[in-house]
Amino acid sequence: MVNNCDNNVPLPKKCNAALVQHINAPVSVVWSIVRRFDNPQAYKRFIESCSVISGDGGVGSVREVHIVSGLPAETSIERLDTLDDNWHVLCFSIIGGNHCLSNYRSLIMLQQKIDEPEKTVVVEFVTVDVPFSRTMEDCLYFIRNVISWNLESLALVSERMASTCQGLINNN
Repeated sequence: MVNNCDNNVPLPKKCNAALVQHINAPVSVVWSIVRRFDNPQAYKRFIESCSVISGDGGVGSVREVHIVSGLPAETSIERLDTLDDNWHVLCFSIIGGNHCLSNYRSLIMLQQKIDEPEKTVVVEFVTVDVPFSRTMEDCLYFIRNVISWNLESLALVSERMASTCQGLINNN
């Protein structure tokens, strides 16, 4: 009988991060951008293109994401694990591609800011294996930077969209 504890293969360390972004736009506007599994490049600046390669964009769908040049990746194959329009929750896993992110899982939650219906709080939780060639600090630095850049971009896109919508309402 083989005991898995005796095989001397080190288990990967997990890197976990949670980031928060406050956005001056209603949840409905922010969610209309985030929920589009087929269009992450609407706010994720490091994505060149995306195509759904399996499914209809709902839970279980798989997308192929092409990363902009200059980053240590070319493609990412991602599966939509959760899409909840009532609770404004999206969760996806990276299941393949040309990059160093193993067992990557992201959960994004949106909530209306308390007593401020025109504002949204976005929280993104990420967990990923630390590559054996990197330190926990390197991994955490990379993940936090990419997520914070994406969330800042989401804020800009959402606020611009909310402003445009408000301008159209005021002009009518």
